[in-house]
Amino acid sequence: MDSTFDPGFILTLFLIGFVGSMISGMVGIGGSIIKYPMLLYIPPILGFAAFTAQEVSAISAVQVFFATLAGIFAFRKGGYINKSLVLVMGVAIVVGSFVGGYGSKFLPDTAINLTYAVLALIAAIMMFMPKKGRDDIDYSQVTFNKTLAAVLSGVIGILAGIVGAAGAFIIVPVMLVILKIPTRVAIASSLAITFISSIGATVGKFMGGHMLLIPSLVMVVASTVASPLGAKISKRMNVKVLQGILAALIAATVIKIWWEIIF
Repeated sequence: MDSTFDPGFILTLFLIGFVGSMISGMVGIGGSIIKYPMLLYIPPILGFAAFTAQEVSAISAVQVFFATLAGIFAFRKGGYINKSLVLVMGVAIVVGSFVGGYGSKFLPDTAINLTYAVLALIAAIMMFMPKKGRDDIDYSQVTFNKTLAAVLSGVIGILAGIVGAAGAFIIVPVMLVILKIPTRVAIASSLAITFISSIGATVGKFMGGHMLLIPSLVMVVASTVASPLGAKISKRMNVKVLQGILAALIAATVIKIWWEIIF
């Protein structure tokens, strides 16, 4: 890109990364649900060269890796991360995300954007579905269907790997609605699962030849600073408020993406 070394462009990327990562730390997502459309639309609006969907998904994959790693450190105390859940879903999703990340090199930009829009739409619908209260149980006594969890995370990994999103924005509602995981456990564990997923997606994108070094590094720096701040804020917030924020963010993104695809 011609504007890669422009100070204004670097600052724009940093702010996109900072805002998206702070939100990701608060609601347990890698931030791509926010940053994917921001990276697509904001630079050209400000007069900079536009990223392709392939480039945006590659930048997102690298950024998610570091954002979730920083978020995990913020959540590592308190018993919120369920190790069994992370192991079962993590193994399945890293395989799927590698397949999706590498396979995306064979897809046109419209297919990548459509995949993202479908994922986001599913996530938005699931966030508004009624959820049975599991938040009053002992976090150490959480149980779930391991086979179902592995299958779902594998499919999510393939689709999310295509867009470099690592899939946390749909993993969280899947945990809440289908696997009946307590909200705080789902948010904290999703960060660990997303981190594992991002390894596969990042390697796949790198092998696919779409990695942009400078924009990726700028987003990584912003993410490393902002994600832990978001995680700290989330510990002081009401669980219902966290769910509402996540649902609103997903819904807003779905509307924007589908509007672009249709019109």
